[in-house]
Amino acid sequence: MLIQFKVGNFLSFKDIVTFSMIASTKNELEDFNVFSVDSKLRLLKSAVVYGANASGKSNLFKAMNFFRSFVLYSSKESQATEKIKVSNFKLSSQTEVEPCFFETIFIQNGTRYRYGFQVDKNIVQREWLFYVPKGKETKLFTREGKNYKIGTHFKEGNGLTEKTRENALFLSVVAQFNGAIATTILRWFRKFRVISALGSIPYGYITIEGLRDPNFKEGVLNFLKAADLGIEALDIEESKIDIGSLPEHMRNRMKPGDSVIDFKISTAHKKYDKDNKFLSLEKFDLENEESDGTKKFFGLAGPILESLNNGYILAIDELDSKLHPLLVQFIIKLFNSSDANFKNSQLIFASHGTTLLHRDFLRRDQVWFTEKDKYGATNLYPLSDYKVRKDASFEKDYILGKYGATPYIGDFRPLSDSDDKK
Repeated sequence: MLIQFKVGNFLSFKDIVTFSMIASTKNELEDFNVFSVDSKLRLLKSAVVYGANASGKSNLFKAMNFFRSFVLYSSKESQATEKIKVSNFKLSSQTEVEPCFFETIFIQNGTRYRYGFQVDKNIVQREWLFYVPKGKETKLFTREGKNYKIGTHFKEGNGLTEKTRENALFLSVVAQFNGAIATTILRWFRKFRVISALGSIPYGYITIEGLRDPNFKEGVLNFLKAADLGIEALDIEESKIDIGSLPEHMRNRMKPGDSVIDFKISTAHKKYDKDNKFLSLEKFDLENEESDGTKKFFGLAGPILESLNNGYILAIDELDSKLHPLLVQFIIKLFNSSDANFKNSQLIFASHGTTLLHRDFLRRDQVWFTEKDKYGATNLYPLSDYKVRKDASFEKDYILGKYGATPYIGDFRPLSDSDDKK
């Protein structure tokens, strides 16, 4: 379960901003969009991020994705000589020499953790891990350059500081040596999926892999049927690709015995005679004969069902791209539902679709905005920061610019007009 995420001096985020999944005390949609962890903590099942183009929405998801990936892979030997793939806020001389900041607070196996680090392109400058075993936050370890302080409850880290490269995270190294707490935390990061729903659909591999399981395949099919896409059946065909036919750069990365599998996905639609009587099911090639929207919805089916079935956190940039607003609402309702989302999975997504901005659909603390200041830095804030009348329309007020995070449209005179005046 995600409680909070912070990022600073990364891409368009100059100062540290905080994204929170903590439900406020406001009594809004309590029975659907919120779940209780204990008597003191209530978390949101979903949250949406709005903002003008180039305001920093996607950068929030890029920050989450970097954070997750660096935790999972920084200790790998293949990363030994690699630069750390971070990009500072570039529009200030102050941030050029400062490290990027990342921190998250989360719950794994009933225990609350706070973990973070500061890095530049070459080294991990700081790293810290705390947990809350009995109501009070306790240090597990801190790191300042090459100086480590390991708490009494993190003995699994003893003797591993010298094995930690300057460009690797200590937490990742301890997990590589099977430290119990570190391994538990890395399991949480593996349950934190971050995908971009723009352009091609690389996340579709999750759906395709899942189709090998008959139960998961049935779930995907029911998901597609619920969307009224006209799909009655799914079929997957696997075939080995001749390695010799692959480009040289791909062949060079392969080891002896490696194989490459190609997947062909077919959908089936009802076929009718001249009197509109059902005849048979007609196969369609998913890649070449289905719409972009259908392909996207199919690709999203795997990550969504995987998250709902396992209580994962799913962050999707541009969820509504190529999807009808009612399909987007359908996805959000799944996560806000107690029946479909019985394991308290969480959905975080970016959107431009203002039809979601309705008090009967989303709470104010579920709606977040990104807005750049005049110096190019992104600010991140929730709708719950505003006092809103009970009869106010979230959507109308947002379009009117009452919450900020909308584009300023300037004056434009066509070049042809200028040419005519010459």
